[in-house]
Amino acid sequence: MQYNKVEICGVNTSKLKVLSDAEKKDLLDRIKEGDEAARAKLIDGNLRLVLSIIQRFSGRNENMDDLFQVGCIGLIKAIDNFNTDLDVKFSTYAVPMIIGEVRRYLRDNNTIRVSRSVRDLAYRALQMKEELQREMNAEPSIEKIAEKLGEKPEDVAQAIEAIIEPVSLYDPVYNDGGDSIYIMDQVRDLDSTDDNWLEDIALREALKKLNEREMKIINMRFFNGKTQMEIAEEIGISQAQVSRLEKGALERIRKNM
Repeated sequence: MQYNKVEICGVNTSKLKVLSDAEKKDLLDRIKEGDEAARAKLIDGNLRLVLSIIQRFSGRNENMDDLFQVGCIGLIKAIDNFNTDLDVKFSTYAVPMIIGEVRRYLRDNNTIRVSRSVRDLAYRALQMKEELQREMNAEPSIEKIAEKLGEKPEDVAQAIEAIIEPVSLYDPVYNDGGDSIYIMDQVRDLDSTDDNWLEDIALREALKKLNEREMKIINMRFFNGKTQMEIAEEIGISQAQVSRLEKGALERIRKNM
């Protein structure tokens, strides 16, 4: 599958219109008044967002068409539940909704099937384990169990492991009647997490609200690693001015995030 061309569910996303924030706000206001055409237009205008999200799950050997459709369900839920009265960008609200829908789908379809022969060997091994435990009054080894069954120790060990219910990253660990908290939510990956991704989106949105000079100073200071003195010399102002502009820009970023 080529994502720059996209052949997901018969939709060529390379030709989809990308909506501006103003267009999204207008469509959301019209949707609030019951405009179904505006709802359809907003869905079409955010299909690229769905595509960018499901690419994060591409390494799971799942059918991408299915994930795309599931992501669209999350998008529709976000549209239907978005509160236009809150000062929140639609994409900031929609991203976790889409991710949550995909997670639920993966959790519900994460079934590991064990062959009948392996399952039968595992049950025989467990029965033999109980018998030996009663006879020996101690925990029998895998080698002892295998010897009694006439099987290889490695086959017995693998069979027992195969029927142990696996712990899925998508298993819920808490539910208060609303959205569940899954094991994945409790596992931390410092390099790549949904929280980091959402923070990155929020940061980019906050940076867009800076004026041209503030944006230039922040880029030079934190992305290019320049000192305030170097920046002052380059743009022709004093270091004190650079310091004041930098402090003001950082404060605005914090407030916008």
